[in-house]
Amino acid sequence: MKLRAQARAALGQARRGADGDRSDTTELCHVGRRRPARRSLESKMAAELVEAKNMVMSFRVSDLQMLLGYVGRSKSGLKHELVTRALQLVQFDCSPEVFKKIKELYETRYSKKVTDVVPAAPVQQPHRSPDSLAVHPSYDHGTSGPRTSLSPPNLDYPALYGKHVNGLSRIPPKIMTKPEVRLVKLPFYDVVDELLKPTELVAQNSEKLQDSPCVFVLSPRQVDLIKNSRDLHPGTKSVQVVLRICYTDTSCPQEDQYPPNIAVKVNHNYCSVPGYYPSNKPGVEPKRPCRPINLTNLMYLSSASNRVTVTWGNYGKSYSVGLYLVRQRTSSELLQRLKTIGVKHPELCKTLVREKLRLDPDSEIATTGVRVSLICPLVKMRLTVPCRAETCAHLQCFDAVFYLQMNEKKPTWTCPVCDKPAQYDQLIIDGLLSKILSECKDADEIEFLVDGSWRPITAEKERSSSPLCPILDLGSPEMTAKVPPPSSTVSTENGKPGPDVVDLTLDSSSSSSSSSEEDEEEEEEDRPPHKRRCFEKGLLSAC
Repeated sequence: MKLRAQARAALGQARRGADGDRSDTTELCHVGRRRPARRSLESKMAAELVEAKNMVMSFRVSDLQMLLGYVGRSKSGLKHELVTRALQLVQFDCSPEVFKKIKELYETRYSKKVTDVVPAAPVQQPHRSPDSLAVHPSYDHGTSGPRTSLSPPNLDYPALYGKHVNGLSRIPPKIMTKPEVRLVKLPFYDVVDELLKPTELVAQNSEKLQDSPCVFVLSPRQVDLIKNSRDLHPGTKSVQVVLRICYTDTSCPQEDQYPPNIAVKVNHNYCSVPGYYPSNKPGVEPKRPCRPINLTNLMYLSSASNRVTVTWGNYGKSYSVGLYLVRQRTSSELLQRLKTIGVKHPELCKTLVREKLRLDPDSEIATTGVRVSLICPLVKMRLTVPCRAETCAHLQCFDAVFYLQMNEKKPTWTCPVCDKPAQYDQLIIDGLLSKILSECKDADEIEFLVDGSWRPITAEKERSSSPLCPILDLGSPEMTAKVPPPSSTVSTENGKPGPDVVDLTLDSSSSSSSSSEEDEEEEEEDRPPHKRRCFEKGLLSAC
């Protein structure tokens, strides 16, 4: 009996173990079936998130403002701020209603472009599956790093997607790169970092005065660069954060240009802006030197965020602003750099002289030499570092020391010889003229000859080359006969008889004899004296 009971217990335990294994297997099967469904849901949500981000990146300012206003968020700020705000909305608070609104704005904008761009005659395109269309790397937000461009590119939805791919809106649109605003390179500022690319100032309303804020944070490396930089003068560091403003024009690099009624506020404190230069000419408005605005003294040199607000006058013209971390240079540093990389070899300068004096067969005038002054036209002093621009057609040089100092105070970069632009990158030091200055100490002018040689021009040579009037010695016996004796019988002047003088105040009853005597006396008084000084000294000019 005991054996039979033990056998029954073992059989029941075996049955319970089999049922447990069967339930575990069934549970694992259910889990395995649930995992693909969950993965497909996650991939679908990730695709929708990427699609929503792509749509937001292609929005204009008006679309961004409508989206942010729909969810009750702030609509003010520059375009890149609106884009950042909208991307944060998509990343963290993207509900089905928000996604539907984004899709609605996107389709409303691009449906018009597609209908306008579709050609009249359909073009046969080779059949391609949607999976074969490559995605541009800039849209792969999951694998790529943060975008460096603060102004998003202008995206265009091509007609090919709406006509030949059955209107699949989830295929990323083709990127159309919008040209960026570029600023001219400033010789006295070396760009270390670009904190804000040139971004257009967008008016938020119809008011004439507009406020455009911008918020940014300096990295620890940038803060250390500013703190450890040397002082140019008390209170001014060589490494600075500067604000530059220019016209919104992408055709060529733009010079700094301030909008009307400009004011810059940094962390609730107004920054000083260069004032106007007074004009000495009547009727000419004073000009303002448009140069980078130094914001360093008003910034938080820490991990705290800095807020810069630009107040500007909205009078029809479009302006763009940019923020840069720069290292300011002095005129002596630029001079040293020019001496290092900008010296032209004397032989090359001599070849240029030969080219200038080469005989032109079509010209009737042959040039045998050209004079070059060793005096600087800027300060009227002897040249020390002769330089000129490579774009100038003349051989005359000016002093690089004074030229750089003048442009450091008031940047014009204009050649003082020909009044044409002479930028720093175009300056060269004339090696031949530098050699001449060291060899020729007693002359202020030289002459280059046809063969490239030169000769000094001194004051003695100029006097010897100019014709002088010879002095004749009348005391010599051979010149005595050539000089006519003075005549006292006839009143002559320059070999011509003198004019008859009639005095109308005399009375008509006077005798003719008395009147003739008086006339002779008056003629003697009015007659010019003979040139007796030359006879007394024995000298006469031959001119």
